Amino acid sequence: MRPVHTALAVLVAAVWGFNFVVIEIGLDHFPPLLLSALRFLVAALPAVFFVGRPKVAWKWVLGVGVALGIAKFGLLFTGMAAGMPAGLSSLVLQVQAVFTAVLAAVVLRERPGRTRLLGMGVALAGIAVAAVDRGLSGPVTGFVLVVAAAACWGVSNVLTRKAAPPDALNFMVWVCTVPVLPLVGLSLLLEGPERDLAALRALDWSGLAVIGYVAWVSTVFGFGAWGYLLRRYPASAVAPFSLLVPVFGMSSAALVLGEGVSGARWVAAVLLVGGVALTSWTPARTRTSGAATGSPAGAAAASPAPSGSPRTSGAAARR
Repeated sequence: MRPVHTALAVLVAAVWGFNFVVIEIGLDHFPPLLLSALRFLVAALPAVFFVGRPKVAWKWVLGVGVALGIAKFGLLFTGMAAGMPAGLSSLVLQVQAVFTAVLAAVVLRERPGRTRLLGMGVALAGIAVAAVDRGLSGPVTGFVLVVAAAACWGVSNVLTRKAAPPDALNFMVWVCTVPVLPLVGLSLLLEGPERDLAALRALDWSGLAVIGYVAWVSTVFGFGAWGYLLRRYPASAVAPFSLLVPVFGMSSAALVLGEGVSGARWVAAVLLVGGVALTSWTPARTRTSGAATGSPAGAAAASPAPSGSPRTSGAAARR
């Protein structure tokens, strides 16, 4: 990759990693389900009027919209609101690669090789270490919700792989239209109209900045730039940069929010990132026949989306 494009890939990873800090700040302004609904609303409008019609069947747009937008982000935001730290959330969410590999083996009959099985075991060991560390430092409810969010992300990844969208940005913008009304309804039901109205009445520049970042910077810019890189380079050259997301997430949470990082958490980070790297590793033959040729399936398999986009078959499809 050219240096300027390498820098762009690192920038996208930094944007997605810092997104967890912004979400944490946003939860001081909004209930979690309302914040998620606003994120998708602003990401979809007005972009949906400029990207053209969906380039895949509506069933895939609806399926990914439900699994990713409603389930994954609803659980993630609720888990963080329940006390799951931003940095740890950015790390634990990467276990979605394991869920994706397992689901792909069951649904798509993609048999994982020894290296991928080893990676899954290493990543799960990292989750176990993180769970023990979290159990010693605070309630585990948020941790469980974030792991469940990762599982839902795995479902959306498999659906995205089946859809094989030729235009990642077009697909993501249309996916963003699906969760808005369901999330608003869930927020009114579970969080209450009084709480929602109070948050909207108290909306200030800080709250607007949060919504603008998670919607336009993280989603629209992040996916647009990632899609641009995937059109120019093999997926196998672009996908590894998604492993930098938890690095930026944990470091920015420590710098901005003052989150401490224990020794156990560093061990969990090494195991999780290393395990995800192995789980996402694609043999040379597969890269040549799929991602390296620029096929839609190959491009989908490497598109990440840390806090806002689908990943496929062990590589990010994104956040």
